[in-house]
Amino acid sequence: MRPELIYLAGINILTFIVFGADKYKARHHRYRIPENTLMFLTAIGGGAGALAGMQVFRHKTKHLKFRLGVPVILAAEAAVLLWYFAR
Repeated sequence: MRPELIYLAGINILTFIVFGADKYKARHHRYRIPENTLMFLTAIGGGAGALAGMQVFRHKTKHLKFRLGVPVILAAEAAVLLWYFAR
């Protein structure tokens, strides 16, 4: 398997888990994962995991930064992947 695909699978799984962990911490009044960390994971390739985490855990769905930012980042990631694998 190509290393790029392994990276993308890993970062998306990690991002999904981190979104779930932050939701768990929010519901149990514990120390939260910073929003910048969530957006960083999204920006380095975890767009699909972030979007899935937002939907599955119903987390950050009311924050405009996430509601608009995550789909835009995911679209950019998809465009880069299409370009990369089409060449």
